Amino acid sequence: MNEITGTIPAQSSVHSDPALIDSLEELPVAYVEMDGQGAIVRANRLTRSLHSSHAGELIGKVAWKLMPAEEQEMSRASFTTALETGEDPPVARRSLFTASGHYRVHEVHRNVIRDASGKPAGMRVVTVDVTEAHKEYEEAQRERVWLKSVLAALSAAVIVTDALGFVRNLNPAAEELLGWQAEELIGTMVDEALPVLAYRCGQRTEFNFTNALEGHCHGVATLLDRENREVCVEIGASPILNQETGFTEGVVTVLRKLEGAG
Repeated sequence: MNEITGTIPAQSSVHSDPALIDSLEELPVAYVEMDGQGAIVRANRLTRSLHSSHAGELIGKVAWKLMPAEEQEMSRASFTTALETGEDPPVARRSLFTASGHYRVHEVHRNVIRDASGKPAGMRVVTVDVTEAHKEYEEAQRERVWLKSVLAALSAAVIVTDALGFVRNLNPAAEELLGWQAEELIGTMVDEALPVLAYRCGQRTEFNFTNALEGHCHGVATLLDRENREVCVEIGASPILNQETGFTEGVVTVLRKLEGAG
């Protein structure tokens, strides 16, 4: 093994130019090469510092052994398929065990190495630590599911639009009241999908869903549902403000069918 570059001789390694090897050593991302069996045969300085205090603990190790048990078979299968087909695997995210004693989430970019005859002989891999971004994404997903659950629990019909008036969400009560399924309305202009035939709030008789961008409004309206039937509702709409920036990001509208109407 080369103690300087942390490599062992292997036919699958295509990089033999010393200058190129030095360049790989200095890459600001983790870089490894694997042979046809998935064993690591080259690892640059950043990779070795991330995963081991001694290069010998990393070089020669099967790459997917650095992953949690539940991810190992998936990674091995992806590697085998790539070498059988010669096609580069898609970008993926994998949990890799690091010298910190913890798993870190890495975005993995892979490219098949070919021998002199053009046959797949191994794989080169670049990984980027995206642990924090992954945590933020998972937290956002949990918040999205939580918000969806909260909306589903409400007996009142709720429609959420962005600042331009495009529908972003509506709850089951709104689906039942208006006859639309959420997937049919999401992405459409709310004023076009749910025309307001009549509205009254004191002396005010005009309404559209983006009125609430400037402040809360509340009144009684007649809308058309999916089947073009008139629905008389009590309607309240308020702006959605970003708590950090103070910018208005959309409108939340609550509809309650009036007793004895329709």
